[in-house]
Amino acid sequence: MSPAPTSLVDLPSSQTPSTLTMAAHRLSVVVPMYNEVDNATPMIDAVQEALHSYPHPWELIVVDDGSSDGTGAALRRHAKQVGRHVRVLELARNFKQTAAMQAGIDAARGDVIVTMDGDLQNDPQDIPRMVARLLNEDLDLVAGWRHQRQDGLFLRKVPSRMANRLIRKVSGLAFQDLGCSLKVFRGDVLRQIRLYGEMHRFIPAWLATVTSPSRMAEEPVNHRARHAGESKYGISRTFRVIVDLLAVHFFLRFGTRPGHFFGGLGLTVFFVGSLMLAYLGVLKLLGESIGNRPLLALAFFLVMGGLQLLTTGVLAELLMRVYYDGGHARPYHTRLESDVSGSGTWHE
Repeated sequence: MSPAPTSLVDLPSSQTPSTLTMAAHRLSVVVPMYNEVDNATPMIDAVQEALHSYPHPWELIVVDDGSSDGTGAALRRHAKQVGRHVRVLELARNFKQTAAMQAGIDAARGDVIVTMDGDLQNDPQDIPRMVARLLNEDLDLVAGWRHQRQDGLFLRKVPSRMANRLIRKVSGLAFQDLGCSLKVFRGDVLRQIRLYGEMHRFIPAWLATVTSPSRMAEEPVNHRARHAGESKYGISRTFRVIVDLLAVHFFLRFGTRPGHFFGGLGLTVFFVGSLMLAYLGVLKLLGESIGNRPLLALAFFLVMGGLQLLTTGVLAELLMRVYYDGGHARPYHTRLESDVSGSGTWHE
């Protein structure tokens, strides 16, 4: 897998959405939120302000990920005041950020999809510039790079640097800030992948399975300090990233051919066990006693373990065929979607 480009293009900050030149498209902004009641209204207003003069149709999809502090009610109330282009999707319970993001992506109708956090640390003013770069340079992903992070050093910056270093090592992608949620995607490419567990951190890696890393780029973006609410993440996420990386490494290399992984491992174990048994067999023919040798038990279990790994590989291949033939299951369940009118529309 070749590294993604790290060239950065800064457009003049004086350029407004109406002065940016880009191909005709429809834009969907997806924002998952969980227990962010103090940021609900300001977040909608911030996106509205950033895109009020956007030259193409756009919509805002806010996903309430089972909040218990009144975030959903605040979002619906303010969406009604702002307009039908603001849609609120409420999940039945807290399914975590990845599933909430996938729910918003599934509901998005745009040709270009933007994802961002709902804590107002991402700046919506960066969206038009990033979309322009995506379309004008014919890219599939433009990821934000928080090159001047406004976070605590030990609880946020250090874990993030560790996680980014690990992800770059495993995925082969040379992004500086894979943890930034502000990303712009070409919709038809993003819809080819599915996000499960806590895999939102690895979207570029998953995207590399359906498009070339050369069609991905990074863009420096503004990052603001959190003014309301509390962060839902800390140093513990570094350990979750390590576990998720194992899954990413497996799926990137063997996702469509698990039989090769289990089969290769099984053949190796079986071969080593068979060599041990052959050696013991020669000793037996020479008249030596092998019944009390620990090597006999080890060789037996290696042969049996190899056979089990081989059969596991066959079963994994069968399951993979069923998975691809039967389609994809959703990692969330929807309670209701509130978009004021019931059908939703575009801001034009």
